[in-house]
Amino acid sequence: MGLGYQLLAVSADRPSHLRRSIDRHSLTYTLLSDSAMTGARAFGLAWVMPSGMVTRYKLIRMDVEDASSLDHPIVPVPGVFVLDTAGVIRFQHANPNHRVRLDVQALLAAARAVLE
Repeated sequence: MGLGYQLLAVSADRPSHLRRSIDRHSLTYTLLSDSAMTGARAFGLAWVMPSGMVTRYKLIRMDVEDASSLDHPIVPVPGVFVLDTAGVIRFQHANPNHRVRLDVQALLAAARAVLE
């Protein structure tokens, strides 16, 4: 379905890790790096992981600091933004529970509404 939107995704991983994600998941959209969490901070999506959680993640081979290549335990809250052609955010959704994602139909409805 071609609505005329460009899809961009932003990851907390450093650029050298992005290729692995693109290949592993056969991504067909643009994946950008925000390992310094500059964008996440600007959008209010930066979350500082408690030190105990960072340690537990390392035990299961999920090293947040290694993935970003920076010494910070900051991860982004998953978020979705729909912008118009002027770059104005017309729809946004974020949920601190990374397991709860926006329903595809809700996103399509928001995208269609922006076109009207």
